[in-house]
Amino acid sequence: MIFIDEARSAALINHELALAAAREALIAAAGGATVFPAVIAHGSDAANSFSVKSGATADIAGLKVGSYWPGNAERGLPRHNSLILLFDQERGRIGAAIEAGKVNAYRTAAADAAAAEVLARPDARTLAIFGAGHQAAFECAAIRRVRPIEHILVVARDAGRGEAFAGQLARDLGLDAEACDARTACMEADIIVTATPARAPLFDAEWVRPGTHVASMGSDARGKQELPPALLMRAALFCDLPEQSVRIGEFQHIADEVAGGRAALTAIGDVLAGRSVGRPDGDAITVFDSSGIALQDLCIGRALLDLAAAS
Repeated sequence: MIFIDEARSAALINHELALAAAREALIAAAGGATVFPAVIAHGSDAANSFSVKSGATADIAGLKVGSYWPGNAERGLPRHNSLILLFDQERGRIGAAIEAGKVNAYRTAAADAAAAEVLARPDARTLAIFGAGHQAAFECAAIRRVRPIEHILVVARDAGRGEAFAGQLARDLGLDAEACDARTACMEADIIVTATPARAPLFDAEWVRPGTHVASMGSDARGKQELPPALLMRAALFCDLPEQSVRIGEFQHIADEVAGGRAALTAIGDVLAGRSVGRPDGDAITVFDSSGIALQDLCIGRALLDLAAAS
């Protein structure tokens, strides 16, 4: 079995590799590859949670275990951890195990960037980020690579943390960044990204301007919610995997409307492959729900193995 530890995978990963793997995975998901139902579970202490996401394409199969241990923050340890397992399909054993904590942050942000590349207006320059945690910084960096972002608006529950995060973004990305309230952020943004563990809408639907692209990546379990349903009902809706999105993703909150034909979901992979239309027009609001699929982990895991072997 090939083993790549956290230090090695963190040294290998970059935004270009992650974006290429995300495109490959999303196109495969829409093109007939298999994504099995996600298992959402918890540790002996129900406050600690983990998920198991698995899938298979014609030439790769495996799974990713992602954990969230909130108490780790007090220990000076990451709250999120990930492990990618790739099968040796000839023998049925695990062919590779990759510790992927930092890789997972790149992988998640890359899916939102791949969607923004085909859904956000080409002239989008102002990004609003809801959340000031670890993932939010990766989201900003990834979106900046596909759109000419000049200004970032940070919305955080804790004002001090929001100010500190805006300062971090200004230093790391060299962009104008500031903390502000949710209404101001929505009304000024060309792109809105929500990266939170919220269980209720973070803003009002009427605050979002025509032409805005919205990406939700925090809703990946039943009960989680970041966006107002009223916004979804007047937007063009896209997601990584429709059947998963209505089960554990953001679109679980309009599942009845989807089932009844009153709301339509498009797999972003079909847009990336040129099989479906993305943004309808310049004034349309587009929403991308990224609930996270195993194929992202499998594709990025294989890319890391190839890079490790080459180096």
